[in-house]
Amino acid sequence: MSDDKDQLRDSQYDGIQEYDNDLPKWWVGTFVITVVFSFCYWIYYHNFGGQTQEQRFEEKYKQHLAMYEGSSTKEELTDESLFELVSSTNDVSEGQNIYAQNCVVCHAANGGGGIGPNLTDAYWIHGANPVSIFHTVENGVVEKGMLAWKGVLTSKQMQQVVAYVLTLKNTNVAGGKEAQGEKVQE
Repeated sequence: MSDDKDQLRDSQYDGIQEYDNDLPKWWVGTFVITVVFSFCYWIYYHNFGGQTQEQRFEEKYKQHLAMYEGSSTKEELTDESLFELVSSTNDVSEGQNIYAQNCVVCHAANGGGGIGPNLTDAYWIHGANPVSIFHTVENGVVEKGMLAWKGVLTSKQMQQVVAYVLTLKNTNVAGGKEAQGEKVQE
């Protein structure tokens, strides 16, 4: 009993005689889908100006840089612009939340210091003016174990942390760490 589907071919190579079967339908379907996809791909990317991988990468890279710089054009920070943030309860509360998530481990919840220095007294190691505090937060102090927050927080978030730290300054909380650095008169 012979199946019509399984018929031997008349040709023979190296002593091997093969069957004359159709390709499986799933294989033919996959091939057709591939050809249709490649045609659509060619039309879209070569005729209608679809973005290439390099163009998409450049766009995402620019968005990423803008996010971490706070904006596409980095504004010039001044002591006055950072002091203005202190009057904004939104910015100070956001700064307090960021401080609670990232800074409490080293500087304590009340800013009195732990591993890191006391932020509530009049003694400052790397400068007490707002721009100096911002640069310390942004670039860190690697030799003393403070991380650079530049790649982790946006510029706006770092400014908000500075606004919160400025509210802690000269509050002299009880149980704070001993004085470190130079006394700053304001």
